[in-house]
Amino acid sequence: MAQVNRSGQLYGTGLPTRLTAHEVRTRTFDPRRRGVDPDQVRDFQGRVADELTDLQRRLRLLGEENDRLKRALRDWQARHARECRPPNQGRW
Repeated sequence: MAQVNRSGQLYGTGLPTRLTAHEVRTRTFDPRRRGVDPDQVRDFQGRVADELTDLQRRLRLLGEENDRLKRALRDWQARHARECRPPNQGRW
C-alpha cells in the first residue's frame, strides 16, 4: 500500500490521491447534535459519484485521443522530413 502524508498526497509524487465514486457513495459521517437528513446526503453522494465517474471516463477518453494525435503528428513529421529536401546543399 502506498504511503500517504497528512494532506492526502502520496509521498514522492506531489499528487493527491484520487477519489473514487465508490468512496463517495460509501463514505459515512459522524452524527452531530443537529445532523442532516441522511437521505439527502445519500442522494448528494450519488450525484457526486456519478459526476466523478463521468469525469474520469472523459479524462480517459481525452488521454486516448491525445495519444492518437501525438502518434499522427509523429507520423506526419516523419513523412514530411523524408519528402523535404534542404533548401541548399550547405553544411546546415
